[in-house]
Amino acid sequence: MNDHEVIAYFSMEIALEPGMPTYSGGLGMLAGDTIRSAADLQLPMVAVTLLHRQGYFAQKLDAGGWQTESPVAWPVDRFCHELPARAQVTIEGRAVHLRAWKYTVKGVGGHEVPVFLLDTDLTENTGWDRTLTHHLYGGDSWYRLCQEIVLGIGGVRMLRALGYREVPRFHMNEGHAALLGLELLEEHARWFGRDGFNHDDVQAIQQRCVFTTHTPVPAGHDRFPFELVGRALGRSDFGEHHDVFCCEGELNLTYLALNLSHYVNGVAKKHGEVSRLLLLPKDRFHHYQIDHITNGVHLATWASPPFAQLFDRYVPGWREDNASLRGALNIPGEDIWRAHSEAKERLVQEINRRTGAGFDPQVFTLAFARRAATYKRARLLLTDPVRLKRIAGKAGGLQIVYAGKAHPRDEAGKKLIQQVIQARQSLLPEVRLVYLENYDWELGRLLAAGVDTWLNTPEPPQEASGTSGMKAALNGVPSLSILDGWWLEGCIEHVTGWAIGESTPVKAGLEERRRRDAQSLYQKLEKTVLPAYSQRQDWLRIMRHAIALNASHFNTQRMLEEYVMKAYFI
Repeated sequence: MNDHEVIAYFSMEIALEPGMPTYSGGLGMLAGDTIRSAADLQLPMVAVTLLHRQGYFAQKLDAGGWQTESPVAWPVDRFCHELPARAQVTIEGRAVHLRAWKYTVKGVGGHEVPVFLLDTDLTENTGWDRTLTHHLYGGDSWYRLCQEIVLGIGGVRMLRALGYREVPRFHMNEGHAALLGLELLEEHARWFGRDGFNHDDVQAIQQRCVFTTHTPVPAGHDRFPFELVGRALGRSDFGEHHDVFCCEGELNLTYLALNLSHYVNGVAKKHGEVSRLLLLPKDRFHHYQIDHITNGVHLATWASPPFAQLFDRYVPGWREDNASLRGALNIPGEDIWRAHSEAKERLVQEINRRTGAGFDPQVFTLAFARRAATYKRARLLLTDPVRLKRIAGKAGGLQIVYAGKAHPRDEAGKKLIQQVIQARQSLLPEVRLVYLENYDWELGRLLAAGVDTWLNTPEPPQEASGTSGMKAALNGVPSLSILDGWWLEGCIEHVTGWAIGESTPVKAGLEERRRRDAQSLYQKLEKTVLPAYSQRQDWLRIMRHAIALNASHFNTQRMLEEYVMKAYFI
């Protein structure tokens, strides 16, 4: 391949470094880790995203536990440099001008992957248009649609303006970028001198696109009435291409991406099954099938300094060959414990600095850190406070760290945070609980490495994959988790961690399932997890296996190698 024959990776959010708030959570973290591994593997890749000048938001929790939000402005020119190229899209009949800022990701061997961050904040644009690349997931559905026009259509046009004429693969990381397919169809038709695209164009574009879906519930897919889309794009020919655009009388970007991709995947084995049930139409034949490639994490990014040094000593070359971390089984237990103790001490110091909660590094500590959405069931651990206090008292105390943001318009998520915080006083003195503000990259690194066990309690099968438990495993921290997402593949009971509930959830109402899962959680914590922690050698065995079995496999190096074999170069 020459320099411009690349894989173009499109994502609404990408976590590039801690000082750039261009991500909201797991999707952006995965995108960043993917690009970092592409650089390590020397893949010919470029990435396209939006600049998000005001970030996602800064979270503030008041004394009553209620979340408020404020913008997070960041110094763009400190991290990126502006490129001279310009492109434009048309929204409501007016030109919206685009520029791109370049950020370069360097791999372990020096290979570089450029990331182009699109920006509409130009004097040529109207005041409202200038804000289109300000807020990640901000505004209403009209703002979201216009952002997705900028990302998909504008992203392709910017690549052309930058000289990327031969792009054999476009990878859409979730459906936000699906409108790139529309631009590619129009390009292909113009190449053959046609005013509009036809079935031959659709088939040609399918061979160039790859689509990864991350959402296992219908509400998570972007859908827009054709009237709104027509107003934005100035076209009304969607009915002529019903099989490409239409799903239940509206534009569903997930189905647009499905219909224009030769390879489609979910992000875990179970998620692939769920996606096939959710997305494959029953009433007509479509070309696409839905495979799965389980997510991973970029190991060099998420290994805490004590563990990175440990791996350098005992498993040299682990950054270049992630699978070599199988060799962690040979690391002496006392060295693993020393590294963990150092990581835990760093976390406890940060918690006490922020909250004054008096956390003790000698006390068993659990973390529940993720987006504050109701299906993640943050309060499952707090279902029976009396029992939780009794368990903690027998174990000599228990410390629980919560963190996570609710979307600004998610009132239920905000109430969930408030309820967790308000439970704090009733758990004392046996249980110390803190809820840390502004769960971000840096706090995530501290938490994943510094706690003793990583807790995850989603309502199955709504966890597409999850990656935070993978980061914990890399640092020798086992998971205590519902069997959903990646944990169905990663859990070896009492070897890499522990399962909550049954591998096949019983048919029961939500409340009954929650009750059963809470009972399973308490039983496992009291009878298995805490006794193992008190037996140092048994715990060290589990820590070693979390690294050797989980981290060596659930990484973005292995993940990208699967994309290469299944999707990119076939």
